[in-house]
Amino acid sequence: MSSITMIAAAAENNALGKDNAMLWHLPDDFKRFRALTTGHKIIMGRKTFESFPKPLPKRTHIIITRDRSYTTPYPDCLVVHSMEEAIGLLKEDKQGFIIGGGEIYNQGLQFADTIELTRVHAEYAADTFFPEIDTDHWKLIKEEYHPKDEKHAADFSYLTFKRI
Repeated sequence: MSSITMIAAAAENNALGKDNAMLWHLPDDFKRFRALTTGHKIIMGRKTFESFPKPLPKRTHIIITRDRSYTTPYPDCLVVHSMEEAIGLLKEDKQGFIIGGGEIYNQGLQFADTIELTRVHAEYAADTFFPEIDTDHWKLIKEEYHPKDEKHAADFSYLTFKRI
């Protein structure tokens, strides 16, 4: 059985993005995302996948879409049609990641045992949101604050939650 981690950056109001784009630029968060997910399978929705200029290196992409005719020319990209099918592809792996977007996070929450959340300390207008974290089911086990600086326009914190 693999460990499944949801990884996201969300504002104080749980905003994730708008018009299939991120709302902020946090280079340190990108580095952390790369360090945690490299070498693993990453589950995402079709719109999230299509927001990348090309597949992320050294990761197997599992793309969930309702479109039964959807294909991708990339060999490290697998197309599935349900969260259950995507989770099934993680069986032999120790670790898998759910990377978004909003609907995929909602579907994946029941399967995850860890949430790696970068909380951006601001509020944004958005059309996609991260699900509310229910503290009856999740415990914050680690928190690391980062103030804004010349490369980061907002303060943010890395939060690690484990399922209770």
